[in-house]
Amino acid sequence: MINKKKPTNEKKTGFNKKGPNAVWLLFVLLAMGLVYLFWYNSGNRQIEQINYTNLIELISTDKVESIAIQDQHVQGKLKNGKIFETYIVSPEKICDLAKEKNIITNIIPAEKQGWGGLLFFSLLPLLLIFLWLMYMRQGQNGSSGAGKIFNVGKSKARFFSPNTINVNFKDVAGVQEAKEDLKDIVEFLKNPAKFERLGAKIPKGILLTGAPGNGKTLLAKAVAGEANCPFFSISGSDFVEVFVGVGASRVRDLFAQAKKNAPCIVFIDEIDAVGRQRGIGLGGGNDEREQTLNQLLAEMDGFSTEHGAVIILAATNRPDVLDKALLRPGRFDRIIEVPYPDLDSRFKILQVHVKNVKLSPTMDLEKIARGTPGFSGADLENLINEATLIASKANKASVEINDFEMARDKIMLGSERKTLGLSDKEKELTAYHESGHTLLNLLLPDTDPFHKVSIIPRGRALGVSWSLPEKDKYSETKSEMLSRIMVLQGGMLAEKLKFNEQTSGASNDIEVATNIARKMVTRFGMSELGPITFDDTKEHPYLGRDIQAAPRHSEKTAQLVDEQIEKIIQECYTKAQNLLIENKEKLELLAQKLILEETLQAEQVYELLNIKPRITHAWKEN
Repeated sequence: MINKKKPTNEKKTGFNKKGPNAVWLLFVLLAMGLVYLFWYNSGNRQIEQINYTNLIELISTDKVESIAIQDQHVQGKLKNGKIFETYIVSPEKICDLAKEKNIITNIIPAEKQGWGGLLFFSLLPLLLIFLWLMYMRQGQNGSSGAGKIFNVGKSKARFFSPNTINVNFKDVAGVQEAKEDLKDIVEFLKNPAKFERLGAKIPKGILLTGAPGNGKTLLAKAVAGEANCPFFSISGSDFVEVFVGVGASRVRDLFAQAKKNAPCIVFIDEIDAVGRQRGIGLGGGNDEREQTLNQLLAEMDGFSTEHGAVIILAATNRPDVLDKALLRPGRFDRIIEVPYPDLDSRFKILQVHVKNVKLSPTMDLEKIARGTPGFSGADLENLINEATLIASKANKASVEINDFEMARDKIMLGSERKTLGLSDKEKELTAYHESGHTLLNLLLPDTDPFHKVSIIPRGRALGVSWSLPEKDKYSETKSEMLSRIMVLQGGMLAEKLKFNEQTSGASNDIEVATNIARKMVTRFGMSELGPITFDDTKEHPYLGRDIQAAPRHSEKTAQLVDEQIEKIIQECYTKAQNLLIENKEKLELLAQKLILEETLQAEQVYELLNIKPRITHAWKEN
């Protein structure tokens, strides 16, 4: 998916014409402070601090010209011009001594002390810091008028006028079903009478869910572009603030602006930042978030559905944590999933992203689309960019399919570790290990078509045997799962067959194979225990990991489950071992060729082993 370049009409943040006045005021205050500090420090450097004994001695030896007494503070001038000061307990004795020596004496009453100026200059640094912080905050809030300095409760939403949104549904490749659901919103904003004549009510809120990178934000902009209406965009985190009540105030201000610009669309990205389920935390921060959510719920209840309505679009990849009150009909009436693109969608997305890329005439985007199952729109864009970078570094005239192959390998496995020094023994072990995977992948009927094998280290892997599906899979048979387990065991079995040894390189293969067998027994009912679920863990569709839950079965049942998992693993192990023994010559031939070449493509392996290539079906086959 791609967002075309377009002029934006966001409400720009920055300083208005009143900004320079504030700058000059700040500079004047700063200059006053510096002048005072210079004067105070220079004055203090000319005053000599003496003790009481020295004062008595100076007066007695007739070295003092004049003194000024203020409470217990004495400041005087010597006949040589030097200034001194000290503190005394009682001024009577000093006055008597000064009178005897005819010293000019000045008594300053305590109430005439210049404390006002001293207080002002003492607080001046704090005043400067306060003004600077307010000035910086007002700049961040996008205003600099004196009346807007404390506008922390104003909405941070960005506003796009209709004539600046040049994105429409044609710019969003794939996600056809999501676009069909969103067309209802466009039709209502364009022609509300069409719905009102039969008493229909348009959904007030639409929640877009899906994994990151699949185009939820782009879809929201496309809706605004198709409807040709104002568009407000804000992130859920923009509502949250450390000050109590600010989040709720920003919600009120956002919806007040939206009502003034109705009909319009308000898009809240990452709404889970503010819409999480209430009552699951303690503390002031949590209370502030809940107040913000409560205000959001109240505002969404206040919208009408006639002409001039405000439509709320929100996006999240964590719908499981949202508060139930937020998802009820009347607030978010419709939940639209934005899934990973299928094969046809990936092909269209690639076509959109390569418009500005100089491709080789022999480029086959269909093959790239087939080889990228599970890639999101953002992943495909990144793949094209990486391929372009690789071709540019090689000073090629155009981007070739080999550049895409290298880019995909880099994204999925990591960069080549050319500086990793493998010994000849380690290289041989890796070659037989990957040959075992490859040979079983070719011999078993229910596996994905073989793509290539390599013993060049990438990321954390010393080698890889790669197969690519012919088309997207949405379910998997028991025989396919068993074949996957056997292919995973092929590397370990090849090591044992050749060297009568097993390495730590098979640890990940063993882990994946065990997880497949466990799911077959506990989740899919593919064991002798029958079609019963023993697993309460749930796989999160957007996070890509299981959410663990406490087991609900007895220890006896857990033992039976473990026995069935072990049985599946052992049966697959025996079948895979026998298959490799029967084809030991092919294993040897493939491994030795791999040691020499390091990387072998599918065509080379088929020709080397005299195996008939698997029939590849048409890529658009349903």
